[in-house]
Amino acid sequence: MKPTPFCVLDEIEAALDDANVNRFADFLKDYSTRTQFIIITHRKGSMAAADTLYGVTMEEKGVSKVVSLKLEGGK
Repeated sequence: MKPTPFCVLDEIEAALDDANVNRFADFLKDYSTRTQFIIITHRKGSMAAADTLYGVTMEEKGVSKVVSLKLEGGK
């Protein structure tokens, strides 16, 4: 059985409290050796566990800009 190469999760942890967001992030870290996770989130705990962050900002009206940040080690 081959694992899924990647999963897209859209605010899947939105209803969780901070402790469970951290548990969920640890769970994803364990599985990230076999599967790449793309997570759409606003939760600090999920972002802290990430290896890379991508975001979209609008510094001036009508002009979107993609920003990225490579994190050392993650959580």
